[in-house]
Amino acid sequence: MEPLVKIHGGVPSGEAADGKERLLFAKLAELPSLIVALSGGIDSAYLAWAAHHVLGSRALSVTAISPSYSVFDREQVEIFLRATGVRHEFVQTHELENPAYRANNSNRCYFCKDELFSVLDSIALGRDIGAVAYGVNADDTLDFRPGHRAAAEHRVLTPLLDVGLHKPEIRFLAQRAGVPSWDRPASACLASRLPYGTEVTADRLLLVEKGEAALRALGFRQFRVRLHDKLARIELAREELPRALTPEMTAAMAVALKQAGFSYVALDLEGYRQGSLNEALAKSAGT
Repeated sequence: MEPLVKIHGGVPSGEAADGKERLLFAKLAELPSLIVALSGGIDSAYLAWAAHHVLGSRALSVTAISPSYSVFDREQVEIFLRATGVRHEFVQTHELENPAYRANNSNRCYFCKDELFSVLDSIALGRDIGAVAYGVNADDTLDFRPGHRAAAEHRVLTPLLDVGLHKPEIRFLAQRAGVPSWDRPASACLASRLPYGTEVTADRLLLVEKGEAALRALGFRQFRVRLHDKLARIELAREELPRALTPEMTAAMAVALKQAGFSYVALDLEGYRQGSLNEALAKSAGT
């Protein structure tokens, strides 16, 4: 019987994950060289580690810096690099210069990823690197992600998806590999905190970043600060809600978020759910 390793909600991983990892290594070994788009989340971190493990100096991980990328995320990348020795560079992207991105319609992520992959394509061409890859996994196809279209247009490789790796399996394999962010909560760019139709500006992104830094300082781990004009709508993981609902903590959160620059602070009683702003899309479509 297949041995099971239970992680994150009792989802099992074991020999099946091992087999997928072996297949991943084999596919990576077929590449002459590779750029990995490294955001700092667990998927891209595991892929960067795997590419480094298989290709060595022929693998380069690249992290894009822009106003939508938080200081905290950069710190997580730097922790990962110190732990793994992955060959890496930071580059600047300029998605905020694109009016279509700033408009923040439902396809905003497409324009962000198009900018990212254009930059990575340029690096690959200039250095004769064979391919570009990013860390989409088998679970990501279940959500609305227009960035996947940009990846397809740029012919970006999807190694984790190709071998059928799911998020719990990636966490299990990353933990075994010594990747420090193996249990890091899901993360996304700061622009994902703005409701569709709210213009993406550097000031709004900085406000969200300050709000989330304030919650992190209060000891919360998985959360989002959704921006609605000057109101902060806080989504917390359900297991963290009881702590947040004490009178002392609600007062502390209100003070911290107002000091960060918000005028009003609200706690979403439904808790954190990934892609919650997509709920408005479903309602407008009548689903």
